[in-house]
Amino acid sequence: MARTSRLPGFRDLPVDQRRTAALEALGLEPDLLRPLAEGADAALADRMVENAVGTLGVPVGVASNFAVDGAEVLVPMATEEPSVIAAASHAAKLARERGGFTTSASDPVMQAQIQVVGVADPEAGRVRLLEARDELLATANAQDPVLVERGGGARDLSARVVPSRAGTYVVAHLQVDVRDAMGANSVNTMAEAVARRAGDVAGGRALLRILTNKADLRMARARAVFDAAALGGARIVDDIVHAAALAEADPYRAATHNKGIMNGVTAVVLATGNDTRAVEAGAHSHAAASGQYAALSRFEKNGDGDLVGSLELPMPVGLVGGATTVHAAARAAVALLGVETAAQLDRITTAVGLAQNFAALRALATEGIQRGHMSLHARNVAASAGAGPDEIPRVVERLVAEGTVRGDRAEQVLAEIRQER
Repeated sequence: MARTSRLPGFRDLPVDQRRTAALEALGLEPDLLRPLAEGADAALADRMVENAVGTLGVPVGVASNFAVDGAEVLVPMATEEPSVIAAASHAAKLARERGGFTTSASDPVMQAQIQVVGVADPEAGRVRLLEARDELLATANAQDPVLVERGGGARDLSARVVPSRAGTYVVAHLQVDVRDAMGANSVNTMAEAVARRAGDVAGGRALLRILTNKADLRMARARAVFDAAALGGARIVDDIVHAAALAEADPYRAATHNKGIMNGVTAVVLATGNDTRAVEAGAHSHAAASGQYAALSRFEKNGDGDLVGSLELPMPVGLVGGATTVHAAARAAVALLGVETAAQLDRITTAVGLAQNFAALRALATEGIQRGHMSLHARNVAASAGAGPDEIPRVVERLVAEGTVRGDRAEQVLAEIRQER
């Protein structure tokens, strides 16, 4: 059977049957997702963090319909927010009509900074560091011969003069190809190994030597075309373009616009055991690269009148090391996703971010964001009011019909339903 990410009726299945359906759609082993069903391992948590007292479970769902670079992909997403996975799945379904998502990525290059203080002639100190480039790179690569054997390692060294309120610093940037790792440990180890020599060469004292999460040399890109007729016509396309243009021009709108992108990105990053804070820091710093915080994505109308969306952002994620390696649920999520390299994970994650962004813009340009979101949120409200599994659908139906999704009203509706029995 051919792989497919189209799963009609998926949302209506019980949880255990959803796992089975997802695995069958991709032709994967029946027990692959067992770690997601078994819950957290307290002993593992104790090894992963200090002073562990337990774990906090986050729901993991599957976004369907994704076609990325011609491949059928089911995307695991870890999120507590209602409507995120449904929105991504619907956006991916619309994108399929014009071929799905096309992606690309740069080499997986991360950077470490080495701050040198007390340099009397900082401009000359910067040049001296560049003169010592080959020596410093050799020292860095000696720290991780395995990475070098796999085609990675320190690639280049640059240097900057950075004025500050406390003085002027010379800052070296060590650029490292980290291959399939996120790279923090390798990059930090290399930076520490060369720091003392870098300080001597620059004519000062090395202070900070640590990775930067502004991962602007490790970029991922995604684009998709959305059929104008499927969206509801030219007016909807124009309104989405207007909504996106405001986010490009206005930092107040951009903050929420980019949060929508990160709803998708962070959910995939978390599900695969990667560092959500690193990815978020890189994305938001990139959004301010021009000097003003702005939208990460772009939406335009092409010559055929269809909507074209594109997204480019730093994507420092990996498949080697960290929780991705040690956490069974993260490994299961990676296996479901079907990626074998960090570059594939970079690109798919970016495609999900674009899908999420498009879904939010479309909702804003048409019915408003609350209708779909509150329909799903009503399930949580009903459960919080004490509704049982057989009562939740009836409570949700009434709350949504009334347009009043509140805890007090849910309690009243639940009482009415029980009285009707």
